[in-house]
Amino acid sequence: MKDFNHLMSVWQEQPKQDQFSVEEALKQVKKGIRGITSQLYWGIVAMTAVLAVTFVIMFFFVFQSWLTYVGIFIMLIIMLLYAVMIIRNYRILNKRDATLNPTEYLQDLKHYQRNRAKIAGWFYYLYVLLISLGLSLYFIEVLSNTSIYYKVGVYSLTITWILFLTFWYKKRIFKSEEEKLNLIIERLERLQGQFE
Repeated sequence: MKDFNHLMSVWQEQPKQDQFSVEEALKQVKKGIRGITSQLYWGIVAMTAVLAVTFVIMFFFVFQSWLTYVGIFIMLIIMLLYAVMIIRNYRILNKRDATLNPTEYLQDLKHYQRNRAKIAGWFYYLYVLLISLGLSLYFIEVLSNTSIYYKVGVYSLTITWILFLTFWYKKRIFKSEEEKLNLIIERLERLQGQFE
């Protein structure tokens, strides 16, 4: 009996597993998802505006060189692909409510996380490479009648901007989103673990 009482006292002294409030967890998940979807929404709006401007330039401006049209076409196609990917990711996050079926929602979030990893990986670099190529071809004709200093200035500014987006902005944005997403997934998994 003495061993049993000792075992009971040790068992009762064990720290209790924190119960995660369902309401609080889902509230935090919704807030995190709202932040990510808001960012995606404004990305869609910005990409739509840039696509519209590029489309207008391609079809309503007259250029002498076919290389200029090739450059604009390359930019138009890669921006269209990127817009489709953003819209698809937006729909994945926005199609379900986390409170209706958290398990399915968790699977959707993991699917979204895999898609974003693709975008953060090879596709982003392909996007930057093709935008750079398109801009280079476009600038050949557009800057042909300008001074050498102006050309150097425009090309330098463009290269600096692309390097900034590639090596600083990309890491910061995707890392921030990945941290938010990991936190949301962890909360949903923890919540799911309480009911198993």
